[in-house]
Amino acid sequence: MLSRRLFLGAGATSCLMLAGCGAGTAGRPKLRVAITGRGETDTRLLFKAAGIRPESFDLAYSDFQSGHLVVEALNGGSLDYGGMSEIPPIFAAASTIQSFRQIAILHGDVNNQAVMVPKGSKARTIADLKGKRVGYVRATTSQYFLIRMLEEVGLDWHDITPVAMGVSDGAAAFSQGALDAWAIFGFPIQRVIATEGARILKTAYGILSGNYLVAAHVDALADPEKAKIIGDYLGLVQKAFGWAAANRDQWAGVVAQDIGVPRAYVLDQFRRQSASYELRPVTEEAIASQQKVADIFFRQKLLPKAVDVRPLWDTRFNSFIPKRG
Repeated sequence: MLSRRLFLGAGATSCLMLAGCGAGTAGRPKLRVAITGRGETDTRLLFKAAGIRPESFDLAYSDFQSGHLVVEALNGGSLDYGGMSEIPPIFAAASTIQSFRQIAILHGDVNNQAVMVPKGSKARTIADLKGKRVGYVRATTSQYFLIRMLEEVGLDWHDITPVAMGVSDGAAAFSQGALDAWAIFGFPIQRVIATEGARILKTAYGILSGNYLVAAHVDALADPEKAKIIGDYLGLVQKAFGWAAANRDQWAGVVAQDIGVPRAYVLDQFRRQSASYELRPVTEEAIASQQKVADIFFRQKLLPKAVDVRPLWDTRFNSFIPKRG
């Protein structure tokens, strides 16, 4: 299995500068932005489809397969801005380094997070996974909703054989029959349904809050020019997701081409969304939601100590987030 460091290195080497395309404009400030996964949450793809581009700064994108790699990159100083679920920052909070602050909420779909079973599987409920090999991505939503789903049917983490794998390795293992089920998120769900006849056993609806966190490096926040750029970028992101909600058919075609599945599968996923994506300000409810998740991970002995998530949050951009059009 590829190491997290190798994935991080791969993310760093896939950096693309966008002023239009190619190298950035000399003398213009640059915002280093993480792209996590592919498909509908890829703001690079979304900006291009919506015809949105910043006027006074350039964007340098780096690709990552999951949020915990984004947190590592933020802590390593190679990013200014990135997104992840509520979970990866919790593990950072339990460590000695937290070089980022959570500055906004990207609220969106939770039906694109699910436990998948291969074609022909006899499993009909989560209880049927007892004793089975179940893949997941460590320190992400997939680990959290899998824990919660097991608890709901009276099982715990030790009643299955959990297999921690990166997204690519998990996809390969699932395709090769090495997993009985796969707890995963995003575009791999549509891929395995469309190409392998896989089936959704259960989605994370009713378990996940739908809060995906926007984070910025502390040095970027301390720099007045970079902080202004972050505020401007948040406005562009909100505008872009507004375009996606208003142009679903066109956006579905773009996403389908990007992830390599028929457009009908993406349209079906859009129809099943629990919510469309939009930026929201930091609230007490959002902080409490992440704290609840942290407490569950500690209760399951998956964190070395109890953590307080409140110091990770920064409300300074609340007034910069416009209502979605």
